[in-house]
Amino acid sequence: MALMRIGGLLLAALAALPAFSQAPIRLQVDATEVARRLFHVRMNVPAQPGPLTLLYPKWIPGEHAPTGPLENLVGLRIAAGGQTLAWRRDDAEMYAIRVQVPAGASAVDVSFDFITPPDSPGFSSGSSTTTELAVISWNQLVLYPQGSQPDGLQYEASLRLPPSWKFGTALPVRKAEGGLVEFAPASLTTLIDSPLSAGAWYRRVDIGTDRGAPHFLDIAADSARATEMDADTVAAYKRLVAETGALFGTRHYRVYDFLYTLSDHVAHFGLEHHESSDDRVGERTLLDPGLKLASAALLPHEFVHSWNGKYRRPQGLVSGEHDGGYDFPMKGELLWVYEGLTEYLGYVLTARSGLETPQQFREALAIDAASLDASFGRTWRPLEDTAVEAQVLYEAPMDYRNYRRSTEFYQEGGLIWLEADVQIRQLSKGSKSLDDFCRAFFGGQGGAPAMKPYSFDDVMAALNATQPYDWAGFFRSRISAITAHAPLGGIQNGGWKLTFTSTPSDVFKAYEQSRKVNDFSYSLGMKLNEEGGVADVVMNGPAQKAGLAPAVKLVAVNGREYTPATLHDAVQATASGAKPIELLVKDGEYYRTLRFEYGGGEKYPQLVRDTAVPDLLSAIAAAA
Repeated sequence: MALMRIGGLLLAALAALPAFSQAPIRLQVDATEVARRLFHVRMNVPAQPGPLTLLYPKWIPGEHAPTGPLENLVGLRIAAGGQTLAWRRDDAEMYAIRVQVPAGASAVDVSFDFITPPDSPGFSSGSSTTTELAVISWNQLVLYPQGSQPDGLQYEASLRLPPSWKFGTALPVRKAEGGLVEFAPASLTTLIDSPLSAGAWYRRVDIGTDRGAPHFLDIAADSARATEMDADTVAAYKRLVAETGALFGTRHYRVYDFLYTLSDHVAHFGLEHHESSDDRVGERTLLDPGLKLASAALLPHEFVHSWNGKYRRPQGLVSGEHDGGYDFPMKGELLWVYEGLTEYLGYVLTARSGLETPQQFREALAIDAASLDASFGRTWRPLEDTAVEAQVLYEAPMDYRNYRRSTEFYQEGGLIWLEADVQIRQLSKGSKSLDDFCRAFFGGQGGAPAMKPYSFDDVMAALNATQPYDWAGFFRSRISAITAHAPLGGIQNGGWKLTFTSTPSDVFKAYEQSRKVNDFSYSLGMKLNEEGGVADVVMNGPAQKAGLAPAVKLVAVNGREYTPATLHDAVQATASGAKPIELLVKDGEYYRTLRFEYGGGEKYPQLVRDTAVPDLLSAIAAAA
């Protein structure tokens, strides 16, 4: 298929697109009122006389949960032949709208508005617009006929943007003129998998073409200053493109766009798509070294998902886009592969591309290792269960997070895959690594997007083909069993040890800054928010034993008004035998004084070199 780029947007000849068995659904989205947090939607849906059920997407790919923001769909009207039709919501499946199509009608006209929430967290259900920018997630703005296959539904979409706004997307575009964008016909699968970002302050950065696929950073921000990216950062993202090529050996997409949104007033997350990723961070991320460091692994992680998650995907997560519609529940038991392996490869590629130094790569590993090793939740919940319950845990609050055990299939999954990488290197005496598994498992011909499901047995077979070993036993003992400690074998056998120091690392300080917390997890056993409120306590830690609970607010430290510096000084003084810490706290309407029996000073995780073991971590982080 001949492809060309005009104005930074992919255009494709309609004749080259796949054929569909039914007439296309026309979708018109008016985004000119995004400053008022409203999208206006009009649809023309081909239909036959008789009962028709329209579905709103519920299980959103990549979010691993039924997160379709149904509560924000308002003003729904359905008509046919100029006649308004009565509709009724299914009282068991609220994402289903039932209507009777009258005789003689060949289509229904559907209209509704979508309200984008202000300053709210979440994935595509969170805030997505400001007065200066918008991120368009098509799953918010469509209905589709029940019983149809998303791969077989053709949509002809158009989008009207505010005057002078620029935009970026991997979705093929037929025409863009005067604020109106007309897209080439696409399947519902492709449409939902191809978000768009737009804004008044927009910058597009070419970060290289590899194996015929061009790559771009599409930067939308709340100010012109926020879109500035220094030459070293651009060079690092160009190396990221090259390093993924070296790691996987192929590309299963035609073009790749990082939709990089910089705002303090949209939900902050990363969400994978096959030919793009939706990456949202704070407005000053490119300007503030701490914020930049804290989010350094975000784009590499989402980029890896184009291979692990989009091209290859666990069978339990396939239902939805490719098999029956977005009302089918997903099963997350293999998220320790989908997200855990991606977490590990994201860290590795962040270091190999130069977005982090090798030292910062180890600092990030130290934080994960220490947090997971101290997780009280591991005393009752196996890692696999966090994957199975992911749809609930994503929305779990922070309080008693250490006890709940949250979505640890990311970080702990990453440590397990690090251990597997080290094991392969040791068993093969350095001739093979997890890189070889990645090229074999995620490689192939490449080109246009495709999807190939995998099972646990498929993953184990590919590992055994890379390096024979009891890989099924290796993983089962780590994901299915209740274990007292985190899987630190990759760190230890990779030539390093987890220890603690009185000085926080650069990555630790960056995480505190970006998450707006003061983290005393490894000393007093608690985390505080910016206002001095207790966000979390570590079970069996000094804070919990002293009687502290989440949501309590600190008022004074040893008789002096609380500030972060005052508490840091008091904790550090305990290392030299200072008196126990007394905290005056406000718990609801009552004040209490709590005494902490603690004498270890400040503690922050770090990795130190074990010279008795070869340094494999440095080899893993080295550029190809």
